[in-house]
Amino acid sequence: MQQFTFMVIRLNSGLLRKPWGCQVMARPSSDLAAFREIFSKAKNIAIITGAGVSAESGVPTFRGAGGYWRKWQAQELATPEAFSRNPSRVWEFYHYRREVMITKNPNQAHLAIAGCEERLAKQGRKVTVITQNIDELHRGAGSKNVLELHGSLFKTRCMSCGHEAANHRRPICAALAGKGAPSPDTHDAEIPVEQLPRCEQTGCRGLLRPAVVWFGETLDSDILTSAEQVLDSCDLCLVVGTSSVVYPAAMFAPQVAARRVPVAEFNMEHTPATMNFKFHFHGPCGTTLPPALARHESEQL
Repeated sequence: MQQFTFMVIRLNSGLLRKPWGCQVMARPSSDLAAFREIFSKAKNIAIITGAGVSAESGVPTFRGAGGYWRKWQAQELATPEAFSRNPSRVWEFYHYRREVMITKNPNQAHLAIAGCEERLAKQGRKVTVITQNIDELHRGAGSKNVLELHGSLFKTRCMSCGHEAANHRRPICAALAGKGAPSPDTHDAEIPVEQLPRCEQTGCRGLLRPAVVWFGETLDSDILTSAEQVLDSCDLCLVVGTSSVVYPAAMFAPQVAARRVPVAEFNMEHTPATMNFKFHFHGPCGTTLPPALARHESEQL
């Protein structure tokens, strides 16, 4: 109920200027030349990314059939209640995910976005990434203007003092070394809570948790406000590798389209929001995005 109330507040916050249904649009175009013409003139580009971008780097999504760690789905572990009941199990899960991410690299979609941001910045133009992903692959590719809606696997927050910090330590604590195997036959490590990751702020030593947004929690208000400001001022919006079903991010691009700003979707499939958009480019993001964001002939070298 808390999350629903939060979403209603954002809907009434002023960003959504008209209901989605008020805008009648033709089927989205797949005309790359037409998109490139609009792209060449855009000064403030917002790029919303989701799990589909990271999936092309081999990052597990833990969603849908087969999306299990041991015998649990992410929805059963990524909650405040699960952490309260069994912080050792939840930390094993996140330790496993951190270790998996160390082996993954940004793909051509991440690199195309980062390269576009760097290139356009020299022209006085801006690219901002608003991502639902927690893997930091956009940063690894070189993107600087990144808003991580759901936090990061490589940040922690203290349950006692609230201090949040980047943490790339491997393993994050000695007790988790060699733990986190995903096999259903693996038994919980049952690590004593005092041996789990602890806060290193002077005089604290509180229990650390992953600084990610869990199911049932609301997004960081400062990050959400920054995202709204970007979306409210952008003159082109890209939706890349997202199913447009996870809220509140699923509202973002339709809100932009509702104020007549061109939106281009790059995805393996149509989504519930596709018909709101001006463009849809079907296929792997690592294939469709690089030519879309490449240097335009009108750009100065």
